[in-house]
Amino acid sequence: MRDYLLTLCVTAAVTYLLTGPVRKFAIATGAMPEIRARDVHREPTPRLGGIAMFFGLCAGLLVADHLSNLNSVFELSNEPRALLSGAALIWIIGVLDDKFEIDALIKLGGQMIAAGVMVMQGLTILWIPVPGVGTVSLTSWQGTLLTVALVVITINAVNFVDGLDGLAAGMVCIAAAAFFLYSYRIWFGYMLEAAAPATLFTAILMGMCLGFLPHNMHPARIFMGDSGSMLIGLVLAAAAISVTGQVDMDALKLFEGGTREATHAALPVFIPLLLPLTIIAIPIADLVLAIVRRTWKGQSPFAADRGHLHHRLLEIGHSHSRAVLIMYFWSALIAFGVVAYSVHSASMWIVLLIVALSAVGLVLLLLPRFTPRAPRWAEAFVPPRYRRSRVRRQPQAAVSAAGPVETGFPEIEDELGERTPVAAGAQGVHGVNGATAIGPRSRFPDRRKAGTRG
Repeated sequence: MRDYLLTLCVTAAVTYLLTGPVRKFAIATGAMPEIRARDVHREPTPRLGGIAMFFGLCAGLLVADHLSNLNSVFELSNEPRALLSGAALIWIIGVLDDKFEIDALIKLGGQMIAAGVMVMQGLTILWIPVPGVGTVSLTSWQGTLLTVALVVITINAVNFVDGLDGLAAGMVCIAAAAFFLYSYRIWFGYMLEAAAPATLFTAILMGMCLGFLPHNMHPARIFMGDSGSMLIGLVLAAAAISVTGQVDMDALKLFEGGTREATHAALPVFIPLLLPLTIIAIPIADLVLAIVRRTWKGQSPFAADRGHLHHRLLEIGHSHSRAVLIMYFWSALIAFGVVAYSVHSASMWIVLLIVALSAVGLVLLLLPRFTPRAPRWAEAFVPPRYRRSRVRRQPQAAVSAAGPVETGFPEIEDELGERTPVAAGAQGVHGVNGATAIGPRSRFPDRRKAGTRG
């Protein structure tokens, strides 16, 4: 476990440290597209964050190759090299798309080629456990088609959900954490070497997401772009393929009897193997709904719109941060609930806990305008929006005596709707941030109607 944690920390550190220079590079090269109709940010923001994430992936693999306990993964399996080859190809396609906006069909072809490259190097599904049947061996063509389909679906699911600051990176990190716990249990609990590559892939994936998240949380200083979303989607798919296609269920020897009886009895243990996409159920659901919605309207399935799940959360009144946290909650509930059920399927308390947490999630969805307030003693430890105290109004007499003053600084709105000029360094005035990338702006949106004068 220490080697995995070291690999995770190195990956996160490299990704975090490189994201700042990559942001400056994106601004210098003009990788700041104009705001589109479906976007929720207000000002152009640099992309190309996937560059830092790719080098974090390379650093994680390099460190793992030099660790004594993880070096066997590279000696006994070609899967890490297959992952790196496919990741490099999909990363190049993503970088070109972030800069030049290439066609969606070209990206789809590139995703299929990247999956094919991994298949050629051995990262493919060899067999699948089927309940009531047993382990079914696949032909080379069947394994190739199933692997390519899984890679393409996962990549596009992650790409589609990348619509809010920190959403895609956080949801993939949650899914990777759940998958890491499961693959680690298979690897060290049952001593199956075939689960070691997936354990390493998920640890590196968590490091990539954790290193990028501080720069991508609202308000985002940089976006990962397609170079990042397609990359982390491919790594997550590679981990699922590695476990599903390489771990032979008969090697576990959990139950006596024939293959069919063992498969049926061991079904809860193999839920994440049989249904690896359940750990990203929210992105997959968003992908399916988007395809159905656009096809029903006579549009292309790749046509962008504002009908994604995170857009709907914003429309019903949730704030940006609350919408992201709600998506985090449901992703964690599904991912960790499946893993917990696979470990103790006979425990009723797991089912009851999942039901209770689902009820909590539904309540959160029905209270979009509820803003919790921290007690007075805890105000120093929470963000300003959760504090009871607001910017205090200046006495009217003092304002009238001093007269209007042209400060040149943005204005902030107090609780009664009046605007008061603030000086530099006061609350609400910041320097260059990720949403602007070119100059200062207020953290409070301008609520004045169009056509009015302030």
